[in-house]
Amino acid sequence: MRPSGRDLSEMRAVSIETGVTKHAEGSCMIRIGDTHVLCTATIEDRVPPFIKGSGLGWVTAEYGMLPRSTTSRMRREASAGKQGGRTVEIQRLIGRSLRAGVDRVALGERQITVDCDVIQADGGTRCASITGGWVALRLAVNKLLKTGDVVSDPLVDPVAAVSCGIYAGQPVLDLDYPEDSDAGVDGNFIMTGTSKLIEVQMSAEGATFSRTQMESLMDLAEKGVGELVALQKAATNA
Repeated sequence: MRPSGRDLSEMRAVSIETGVTKHAEGSCMIRIGDTHVLCTATIEDRVPPFIKGSGLGWVTAEYGMLPRSTTSRMRREASAGKQGGRTVEIQRLIGRSLRAGVDRVALGERQITVDCDVIQADGGTRCASITGGWVALRLAVNKLLKTGDVVSDPLVDPVAAVSCGIYAGQPVLDLDYPEDSDAGVDGNFIMTGTSKLIEVQMSAEGATFSRTQMESLMDLAEKGVGELVALQKAATNA
């Protein structure tokens, strides 16, 4: 029934390659099907002015899509002179999602910026960015622990995300682009490794949905996030 031939509860093939850039404190390339995202984490000994002197750390994110990450070339946002609304919304989502798994007191007064650059898009880029972003963040924090710059681990729980939706009347896990573009309902589910919810974004795209259907999507999301967290831990030896 699914264009890819997958079962309703089957994820696309997922791989996480770490240490893919030379200079970043943490980096990975996450591939979820044909969606590929480069995630890098940068540690800086500064924080935004609104928390300066508080002793709290900060985790933030930036997101972007390369011009040929899609079927036709997109203009670089830098050439337009500003970021689009979608970009701003997604990078704020990534930042607040990752912060939900961080003890900012233990992190200390420093900032970690996670950059997520979409190399190739086939649906679920924000979910892949959050999942890969946590891996890059984990690797960067590992360096702080190794050097003794932080004493206790500030990452209290892994964070991962997956999309689910109602496609052809059936709840399905991990939408690719053909499904996402034709789904009656779609949603993004951001959760911790202990199945705590961070954020749920759900909307009807031409068809309403029931509470029972919402709960079936939640069950699928929990299964998918569990698989992603296992891959995150394997990639970072956590």
